[in-house]
Amino acid sequence: MSATVRGFTRRVLRRAPALSVSESGGIRSLHVGGEAIQSAMRIDDPFGLALDYTRCMMAFLLFHPRPREVLMIGLGGGSLAKFVHRNLKHARVRAIECDARVVQAARSHFDLPPDDARLAIEIGDGAQALAPRCCDVLMVDGFEDEAQAPGLASQDFYDAAFLALRTPGVLVVNFMSDDPALDGRLRALEQAFGGAVLALPAPSDPNILVFALCGARERLAWARLRARAARLERRLGLPFPRYLNALKRMNRYTEDSLLILPAAADR
Repeated sequence: MSATVRGFTRRVLRRAPALSVSESGGIRSLHVGGEAIQSAMRIDDPFGLALDYTRCMMAFLLFHPRPREVLMIGLGGGSLAKFVHRNLKHARVRAIECDARVVQAARSHFDLPPDDARLAIEIGDGAQALAPRCCDVLMVDGFEDEAQAPGLASQDFYDAAFLALRTPGVLVVNFMSDDPALDGRLRALEQAFGGAVLALPAPSDPNILVFALCGARERLAWARLRARAARLERRLGLPFPRYLNALKRMNRYTEDSLLILPAAADR
């Protein structure tokens, strides 16, 4: 940024946040701008998902089990990019990261593979990467230490995210459960997505994962969701049936269905 002082312009450089990598108990962690863990990897299982909230983010598969184009904003150590690239063979992954040092750390310390026909890592502004109908799953996990990046949490960004999704499509956003702005951001998401927004608390991490659906049905039958969850658990080794139970705690439902859209009187 720049500032004008007595007739001349002085450029003020913002110092890049400190970046470090730590190891403890067989876990390698990435820290950016503080002590908060931005990404983690089990050294003996580099392509698994070490953090509970990242596993929960994969619950988007309950709503869109076969994505073709996955856009990720925020790379960290690349855990989600690696997992999707390895396990969803039909999907192409494009990840946007604003800090070149993070990409370098992911490559050198977190076993992020080189780009190929299904994986592309780019350095840039994630909000600027959105284009109409560019993906069918959009995963947003962009933080500055423990605070969500402001440019990824505005009404304008959520409106652009809705336009970026094909139909059907899913936006997945990671929030901290103690974020004082969480309620306002949920309202902004509901406005952008016509109320088709679901929340899932991470069982072991202080995170709330939010799924905003584009082109969703008004309700999804529990029987269908349970069958899909069982198949996904067998295939990916993640507790999708537990995620269904957690969805019940924070969202509207009936005995037969998970309710996706608000009642007509609430719209």
